[in-house]
Amino acid sequence: MSDSAAPAAPAEYSAGHHHSDSGLLKLSIGAIGIVFGDIGTSPIYAFRETFAGHHPLAPDALHIHGVLSLIFWSMMIVVSFKYVSIIMRADNKGEGGSLALLALISRRSGATMRLKTSGIVLLGVFACALFYGDSMITPAISVLSAVEGLTTVQSAFEPFVIPIAVAILVGLFAIQSRGTARVGALFGPIMLVYFAVLAALGIFHIAKDPSIILATLNPWNAIQFFITDQWRAFLALGSVVLAVTGAEALYADMGHFGRKPIGLSWLCFAMPALMLNYMGQGAMILSLDAAAAAETIRNPFFFLASEAYRLPLVILATLATIIASQAVISGAFSVTQQAMQLGFIPRLRILHTSASAAGQIYIPIVNWALMVMVILLVLFFRSSSNLAAAYGIAVTGAMFIDTCLLTVVLFSLWKWKPWFAVPLLALFFLVDIAYFTANLTKVPAGGWFPLLVGLVVFTMLTTWAKGRRLMIERMNEGTMPVSIFIKSAAASAARVPGTAVFMTTTPDGIPHALLHNLKHNKVLHERVLLLTVKIEDVPFVDPEKRIDLKELGSGFYRLILRYGFMEETDVPAALAKVESCGPQFKMMDTSFFLARQTLIASSRPGMALWREGLFAWMLRNAESAMQFFKLPTNRVVELGSQVEI
Repeated sequence: MSDSAAPAAPAEYSAGHHHSDSGLLKLSIGAIGIVFGDIGTSPIYAFRETFAGHHPLAPDALHIHGVLSLIFWSMMIVVSFKYVSIIMRADNKGEGGSLALLALISRRSGATMRLKTSGIVLLGVFACALFYGDSMITPAISVLSAVEGLTTVQSAFEPFVIPIAVAILVGLFAIQSRGTARVGALFGPIMLVYFAVLAALGIFHIAKDPSIILATLNPWNAIQFFITDQWRAFLALGSVVLAVTGAEALYADMGHFGRKPIGLSWLCFAMPALMLNYMGQGAMILSLDAAAAAETIRNPFFFLASEAYRLPLVILATLATIIASQAVISGAFSVTQQAMQLGFIPRLRILHTSASAAGQIYIPIVNWALMVMVILLVLFFRSSSNLAAAYGIAVTGAMFIDTCLLTVVLFSLWKWKPWFAVPLLALFFLVDIAYFTANLTKVPAGGWFPLLVGLVVFTMLTTWAKGRRLMIERMNEGTMPVSIFIKSAAASAARVPGTAVFMTTTPDGIPHALLHNLKHNKVLHERVLLLTVKIEDVPFVDPEKRIDLKELGSGFYRLILRYGFMEETDVPAALAKVESCGPQFKMMDTSFFLARQTLIASSRPGMALWREGLFAWMLRNAESAMQFFKLPTNRVVELGSQVEI
């Protein structure tokens, strides 16, 4: 859909990253290397699974034309229409993804509507949870399917497929701590070559039977497939959807490249190359006799190349799957950082791997947890065909949730007319529900895995969010008003030189650490700063709006630092820019006081005891506020307190 074909999104929703036309081509090429890795490797296994997977189809003209038509129209409706043309308009200051969209809805809906959208919030959080299941399966199925291509070169390689795949995956996760800056420079050129090869191989076989093009573009072939073979056609949707896995990456990576470069590279390069390859696979199978077709359909992607070029194709495909896996792993780091800043995940250790690119981060615990799960998946399922049964349900679930969130955006934020929005949403929901229900049939064969991962992660995310809210409420009970405290403390306590910074989660009342310090040490510093770090529902905060300082009298100040959920929180760097607060802050004259809470289970209404235990465990293992806020280690004092939730 062109920009003029639908009501435009308000300017406030499309503000953010603007890219000049002169850099459009460069950004489009860069997007090919990062954004389309997942969907770009789908031809290795998607077409194969519809015919040789758990619900095999006969490789005849009816089924091949029907499947190719389903793949084409799925790409058009799901990727081109839904994501590129519609959802990517709903950016949060230039950033995309389920969490960014959720933050946009929460911010723009207002306080009166937040209660009504609590179900939408839970859906957005569950989409985030499903992403972790997807980020485990994608590297496993991608790398394993590429390495399995060795068996088309020489069948004797079969015993080495799993060891080679495991070695590649271990090496991939092992180098994450070094960052992706250098490797990233190779992403674009390699993926350009890969997509060009996809197109060339497809064209070579299409030239032998050009009628395959019209058969693919004709939606009647997909309809006839359903009319003739209803149940098998429905089951085939569970494999056809593998051709569009990675569509949500276009939206999630929008902040790095922008909507126009991603749309341009998809419509002009990536999608044509993918469809040419799929049509080439179909044309090749139709040109073979029954016996040869039955053998070739087991791995049609690699049989597109002649025997002399098959090994180079395996190597190129393996590089492409490594790049696709790298993009998913980096995405897991970014999603974790966003969830952490939005209050759904406890503080974790984050390392920045690039001095110039703030988005290049490394989270050790996420990296090693993903590696263990990916290796276990490869060893447990042992083939990409078995993994395909587990793949898809997380993706289709996330796509369905994106449509639910889009519904709120269209009606509540963009105010689209029902006559236009309802048919559009009906089409999206019809496609999403069809694919999701088809994938539900794969639950016993492996689809349970991403659902289990999603359920576990969802439980942890919601437990942390609710436990944190309860803990703050309990700590705020009976909080002494600031004015009363300052009058009594300033008159009775001795003052000592220097500055004391007391970190507090709320911009009201007196921090517990300050009360405990005065109670035990009976002194106050000459300058006392009550500091609150607030994470806003936007990716980035204007530096001019970062600092909010208020003088309370008697040497007391209230300081609020605002950050976006894509930014790192560096308190000392922010304090260096604070003015109108006495002399400039010097770290050697400044002490930071932090409160460390110990939770006590109680019978008070709040959470179930098992969730209280889970929250307490997460709190104990959270990264220290000292490291998270980049405080100088030799200037921090921690004071403990007990809290009943």
